[in-house]
Amino acid sequence: MASSGQHASPKTAKFPGYAKIVSVLLVAEFVGTFESAMIFIALPSMMHEFNVDAAAIGWAATAFLLVAAASAAVCGRLGDMYGRKKLLAIVLAISVVGSIISFTFGSLEGVILGRALQGVAGATLPLCLGLARQELPKERVPNVIALIAGSSFLAGAGGNLIAGVLLQLGNWKALFIVSGAMGLIAALMVITLLKTSPVARGEARGIDYVGGLLFAPAVALVLYGLTNASAWGVFSGRTLGFVLGGLAVAALWVAWELRVSNPMINLRLLKTNKMALTQLCTAVLGIGPLVAVGILTPLILLAPATDPAGLGVSPAVGGLIIFSAATLSFVGSPFSGKVAAAVGARRALLIGIVISFVGYSMMFWADNNLLTFVINTYVIAIGVMFTYTAFPNLVAESVPLENTSEGMGINTVTRTIFMAVGTTVLTVALASSTVEGTMVSTESAFNTAYIIISVSCVIGFLLALRIKDTPRTDAADPQDSTLSVQGH
Repeated sequence: MASSGQHASPKTAKFPGYAKIVSVLLVAEFVGTFESAMIFIALPSMMHEFNVDAAAIGWAATAFLLVAAASAAVCGRLGDMYGRKKLLAIVLAISVVGSIISFTFGSLEGVILGRALQGVAGATLPLCLGLARQELPKERVPNVIALIAGSSFLAGAGGNLIAGVLLQLGNWKALFIVSGAMGLIAALMVITLLKTSPVARGEARGIDYVGGLLFAPAVALVLYGLTNASAWGVFSGRTLGFVLGGLAVAALWVAWELRVSNPMINLRLLKTNKMALTQLCTAVLGIGPLVAVGILTPLILLAPATDPAGLGVSPAVGGLIIFSAATLSFVGSPFSGKVAAAVGARRALLIGIVISFVGYSMMFWADNNLLTFVINTYVIAIGVMFTYTAFPNLVAESVPLENTSEGMGINTVTRTIFMAVGTTVLTVALASSTVEGTMVSTESAFNTAYIIISVSCVIGFLLALRIKDTPRTDAADPQDSTLSVQGH
């Protein structure tokens, strides 16, 4: 059942109401992405204060990632069932509690516990995108979805920039004061400014507790193995044990979810051509351009100019370059939405893949020139923006309105897992050739990484060509509608 907002005419959809909804959703998503990004620049300070090694302090980042991946799908599903506004306010409130715990406990264990609770905010993106589709007129939805997704670039870069300033002014605890205040403001905005929409499915449907309990450890085991593969070795017993163990739990979870009538995550949504190929494209591009922009750019900018691929800029200058590229992505994201609205999200995805391919191909001839590198970085930022913002619009074109947050959650989990795979792949590529007697990657190693990214773009392009251009409807596929009715 579609919400009234879905059928509102352009004349009845007043601009102030539209601006209010979009502003709230942007603030909520900014909090989720900010909390994810803010910790990385603080890890060296925390390592020194707690007197622990990199593996131990890395849990402050890993705990967030593991919970965020599970939360995106599970809370997205619960939002579809019991109300997206309610779930969004709950996950933001839990993230505030996490910030308070990390700030007050004063121990590594407390920080890790707090970061795990903050990770629940990983559900902000699917919930915000679901609310956008639920509350806004249909013709505005592609633009707003692209804008909200594009805000992730700005929030991520802003997280690093703000964290750097706070660390210079005080210490790492200030980060949790800021994140807690932001989370509280966002939660209050959601509660007071968004209207509660009717939920058609919640009362008659029970919660699939078994599906929820199996999904979380399946994702956690796989991600933990992948995120530690560089330290342990890709084919070490520990890496394979965690990954294969997670895949075994995942197989049990899939069997269960396909068996029950009201699954926690409706895998039947993947039966449609568009939804299935969207996840495949997300996986392939997650290994390449989606993750590479966050790994290679700061590595090249901040490495000493004496390194084969280093530019030797200061952290401040490097941060400004990265932030300016993220700002370009955010400002340009509505244009991606306009393309999706006019000719379909598949074409926006194809444009993004082509631009990303061109940008990374140009990196072969950057020759340690800062101006050339910055221009290439901007080109890549535009390409990744088109690609990243096309995926949620493809999901919105693929699933019924009532499954929107659930579908977005599935896509978020797919992207998270395969970006973890991409991190391992690219770091192994960079370690494949080093300057003799050092751990510094050679120009050949970076070229290997660029080849991997380019191949990823080519495969992603071929997959995207096979996505069917179907018009956006509340029930994207008759089969989906039938399956949804059967689940009531």
